[in-house]
Amino acid sequence: MKPRVFSGVQPTGTPTIGNYVGAMKGFVELQSDYDTIYCVANQHAITVPQDPKLLRQRTRELAALYLAIGINPEQSIMFVQSDVPAHAQVAWIIQCLTPLGELERMTQYKDKATKQDNVNAGLLNYPALMVGDIILYDAAHVPVGDDQKQHLELARNFVDRFNNRFGELLVKPEPMIPKAGARIMSLQDPTRKMSKSDDNARSYILLLDEPKKIIKKVKSAVTDTIGAVNYDPENQPAITNLINIYARFSGLTPEQIVADYQGKGYGDFKGDVAEAIVSVLEPIQDRYHQLLQSDELDEILAHGAIQANEIANATLTRIEDAIGFNYR
Repeated sequence: MKPRVFSGVQPTGTPTIGNYVGAMKGFVELQSDYDTIYCVANQHAITVPQDPKLLRQRTRELAALYLAIGINPEQSIMFVQSDVPAHAQVAWIIQCLTPLGELERMTQYKDKATKQDNVNAGLLNYPALMVGDIILYDAAHVPVGDDQKQHLELARNFVDRFNNRFGELLVKPEPMIPKAGARIMSLQDPTRKMSKSDDNARSYILLLDEPKKIIKKVKSAVTDTIGAVNYDPENQPAITNLINIYARFSGLTPEQIVADYQGKGYGDFKGDVAEAIVSVLEPIQDRYHQLLQSDELDEILAHGAIQANEIANATLTRIEDAIGFNYR
């Protein structure tokens, strides 16, 4: 039996190519060696105000995009969080068994609370919901970035505390650190990570950007006055960033790319970088639009919800039995 991996992603808009190479592509690769469960975490999204129509739209769009990049519903369970009531049910139990101080120490809570005028209770308590997301599926591994390590540690601490008190009923999750790879940086400021929240839309490429827009953004990317394609993060960070992007979308190594462009200018190089990105994204975009315009997406999510509910309800029943809820 394959070890189980769980990951949840909030529907907050179209991901960038940085999100794709940094996490999403890896989710597809995990399907071969793990029992994978992927969740569109729309309940987490409402810790900040949401437009209902836009939230519904983005939920379907994110699910379609994950399927389009290669998440296979015959290999993985793909579902929407709000379709599985056990997530909210177990979150209440977790909150009641978690010291307030543990939630208040979450750095993401402290960071976000300082940026919001009205802080709701959900912002403090959503790590408990995240713990529930993980333990409901007996996840042995959870892919985490630097910003989520503390939340996974909260889950591990909760499992220890619960198992010590009620018996060995829950699986303790282990962090799954993504394979080390070059981070994709802004096209306009290579000292900053590529982010869709950047004020300058030319600094990032979204997975659903049209080919013409991708080509335009790459051609307008900052370079330098050296005029040579070298992998030199210190002296040529912008060119190094473009080499990293090219490598991730072409399968070539940075060394091969540098060798191929000796004696060539930045114009040819940028054109080929853009072409490599477009060649990967075009079939993804075609599949994405096909899914949104057919009944297939809803059928996949409905089936995924049935599968997820079966697993989650079994775990919830174990937890409720342990704490004394099931009295009949």
